[in-house]
Amino acid sequence: MTIRIFRHYWQLALAMLAAAELLIFFFAPYGAAMIRFGADLATVEAAEGPMLPRGLAFALIMFFTMGAMGLYHARQRTRLGGLVARVAASVTTGALLLAIVFYLLPVIAMGRGVLLLTAGIAFGGSVILRVLFEKLAREDIFKRRVLVFGAGSRAGSIAQLRRRTDRRGFTVVGYIPADGDDPDGVADPLRVKLPGSLLEVCASFQVDEIVVAMDDRRRQFPMAELLECRLEGIEVTELVTFLERETGKVRLDVLNPSWMIFSEGFRQGRLNNWLERVFDVCASLALLALTWPLMLLTAIAIKLEDGLNAPLLYGQMRVGQYGRPFRLLKFRSMRPDAESDGQARWADTNDPRVTRAGAFIRKVRIDELPQIINVLRGEMSFVGPRPERPEFVDSLNDRIPYYRERHTVKPGITGWAQLCYPYGSSEQDALEKLQYDLYYVKNHSLVFYIAILVQTVEVVLWGKGAR
Repeated sequence: MTIRIFRHYWQLALAMLAAAELLIFFFAPYGAAMIRFGADLATVEAAEGPMLPRGLAFALIMFFTMGAMGLYHARQRTRLGGLVARVAASVTTGALLLAIVFYLLPVIAMGRGVLLLTAGIAFGGSVILRVLFEKLAREDIFKRRVLVFGAGSRAGSIAQLRRRTDRRGFTVVGYIPADGDDPDGVADPLRVKLPGSLLEVCASFQVDEIVVAMDDRRRQFPMAELLECRLEGIEVTELVTFLERETGKVRLDVLNPSWMIFSEGFRQGRLNNWLERVFDVCASLALLALTWPLMLLTAIAIKLEDGLNAPLLYGQMRVGQYGRPFRLLKFRSMRPDAESDGQARWADTNDPRVTRAGAFIRKVRIDELPQIINVLRGEMSFVGPRPERPEFVDSLNDRIPYYRERHTVKPGITGWAQLCYPYGSSEQDALEKLQYDLYYVKNHSLVFYIAILVQTVEVVLWGKGAR
């Protein structure tokens, strides 16, 4: 089951998990103080001061660090050992950040003993809660019961969803064949015959939602029956919208132009664009102030390996918003003669053109830092579709439908596609990433923008998708 907040779909189960964890984090300082001093809350507050600001500060910081470790990402598939490691890293980082807050605001400071106990309660509570949540998530308690009207090739796109994360929000009770459906679309055991009206079938299967997935909607479209179900409180959803909601991408194989025209989203509000621009500039200046020593060390490493006369930065033409070209800046991670023949190539795994220093800076994404200059120039944003080279874009525009639509927003250093799909180095990868890019273009908002930015920390720390 999913809910829509700030134009983005969130798994209800994950939202409830986050809310429960926030309560644990908020009350952790209370419990730690009472354990540490062996007294009730009134006595502790009389001696140490109010616990409310400490609880709020710890809860907000922990929510940020847990999100930065990918622990609120619907596609997180970490096993128990990885979960414990990520929670431990989140709690440790949160405690360090809280110590900085206490230094800046000593009026709400906690002693070291209370802080350590707070971190221990947060760690234990989070791990136990997530183990219980994982068991509950496997049941149908959070899932919508879905009946699919259609059993052809379009309906098969639901049956072919194999990842547990894509099926976390629903369970299919059956597929009803319709006239004009491909007979090979959905396996026979999953097909449901209509013994009576569509409403009676929904009642017998306790259906929460009907997904319309007919191959040919011009043949006997059940308007009256669907309207009857809708008036009885059963949701009726089009296939493209359903797949967008459950998978976090716009599926090109079932997409039609009319859906893009009439569906919600694809809004380019001036206020939202202005807020994103202000955030881009402020974040760029802050990041420059924090990372200049790292950038200096990177420059020294490149010069030591390739010589003082070797170029430090690599400027490459990319396609920006509305198809306008710009020169993207990166620390050079390949040999200077990597494309001496002038032929544009995708980067490969273990690419021999990558230098030793380049392999490291690509792995930890340091090579991307000069793009802060592109953000300050207004050519890029921190979040958006990854900018591609004009040679590739010309080809992809001709071969992949709706590829031009990804250029209606500014390209970004990070983005929804980069979080959900590994590094792409082929036309098929470009098609897969486009589906996530269209989801971002359709649903982007400042809250979604910040959420992507926070989750990018996980990509950098755990080295996901780097080549």
